[in-house]
Amino acid sequence: MTTRLLMFLAALSMAGCGTGDYQDLRQFVSESGADLRGKVEPVPEMTPYEAFTYEAFDLSDPFKPRKPESKEKSGTEPPLQASDLRRKEALENYPLESLKMVGTLQNKHGKMFALLKTPENNLYQVRPGNYVGQNFGIVTTITETSVALKEVFQDTTGVWSERTSSLQLLDEEESNR
Repeated sequence: MTTRLLMFLAALSMAGCGTGDYQDLRQFVSESGADLRGKVEPVPEMTPYEAFTYEAFDLSDPFKPRKPESKEKSGTEPPLQASDLRRKEALENYPLESLKMVGTLQNKHGKMFALLKTPENNLYQVRPGNYVGQNFGIVTTITETSVALKEVFQDTTGVWSERTSSLQLLDEEESNR
């Protein structure tokens, strides 16, 4: 019974707290929320998907520079497709700038071979007549300090030209990198 009496007194004291002392605050809250209405933009109407068939396979690639038509014909032409004449060699997959000459070998007959290192640190042995680089480069001569190549390349006008290139022997510090 005492617990009931205590509960009654607690409820009575709580009821005394709910008087209209904060009537102005309650009025402000009710007035400030009266004009607020959420506005949601309507969902935009979806257009149906229209399939597109690409039919410009025969047109020139818009991402490659256009080559003006050349009237002159140069005497230098690239070798026929590598698959037609010979098997493509491993070093033809690398740009010439990425290959490094790291040494030479000489057999008992006096023939000189060069050691070329790829970006993956693989070593390849080349001799005159081997193809190197991506511009139809063919090894012409090998010395103890360099490998000379003859390359055939196509310039921006579409004319095939020849140039000579070389790979120089690396110093010991450069070859260890």
